Amino acid sequence: MQRALLSALVVGLCAPTVGVFLVQKRLALIGDGLGHVALTGVAVGFLTGAAPVWTTLAVTVAAAVVMELLRAKSKTSGDVALAMLFYGGLAGGVYLTGIASDKGVANLQQYLFGSLLTAGWSEVWTIVVGGAAVAALMLVLRPWLTAICADEQYARVSGLPVAALNLLLLITTAVTVSVSMRAVGILLVSALLVIPVVTVQQFTRSFKTTMFASMAAGFLISGAGVLTSAAQDVPPGATIVLIGVAVFVATAVLAALTRRVRQTRRRHLPPEGEPLEVELPAKA
Repeated sequence: MQRALLSALVVGLCAPTVGVFLVQKRLALIGDGLGHVALTGVAVGFLTGAAPVWTTLAVTVAAAVVMELLRAKSKTSGDVALAMLFYGGLAGGVYLTGIASDKGVANLQQYLFGSLLTAGWSEVWTIVVGGAAVAALMLVLRPWLTAICADEQYARVSGLPVAALNLLLLITTAVTVSVSMRAVGILLVSALLVIPVVTVQQFTRSFKTTMFASMAAGFLISGAGVLTSAAQDVPPGATIVLIGVAVFVATAVLAALTRRVRQTRRRHLPPEGEPLEVELPAKA
């Protein structure tokens, strides 16, 4: 439980630092695409006997580079390149898993849906180091990444290395997916990239505020998910995601009610420039 809680808290804190830029660039599904590719990486680990986290990291980083090159250098659009990730990654994982031994097939479920409770200290430290590196890089590059998210053409004219920054963002996403798959699983890994960000966006208005608020939200959601799973004896990965979805729905409803109250108040205000009518008490 200590290892599970530490791993989940690190992932919940670091994943939104990448997700805030993916959401703004409308690449929220890139985590799912790289998650499908991660299945191939895990299968390669089973076949070669290497640690799946390292083979997954190599495969997902390579896929991120190929996707960005396809999008930038060819006529292939971003959504088509993402579709290729979905199809190729899933097919490659299923094919290689079929070649692997029965033991590899049995262990695959740990990576598909997450298995924090079986993670060893070596895997925990891999998650901690990888997550810390991702968060530090995103915090340092926040002004430049914010610029390319707001207006990529203006950022290019201003002299920013837009192509390099886009590639770095995808590589960082691949690293996040690789280190997070033990926490929530390959099939759910995109949730921690997106849910905390879209939750706090209901009330925030700036990149900086959104980033730090989503980090706090991811931290709390992940911690609550692990503790709830321990109390109910259910898988922690799915519990984290379900709590995140519940928090998002609650904040969306609250934000909608808040906007409606504000609109109602504006309709009852007098037109600008007209004095307020004040009813004076009658004279005795």
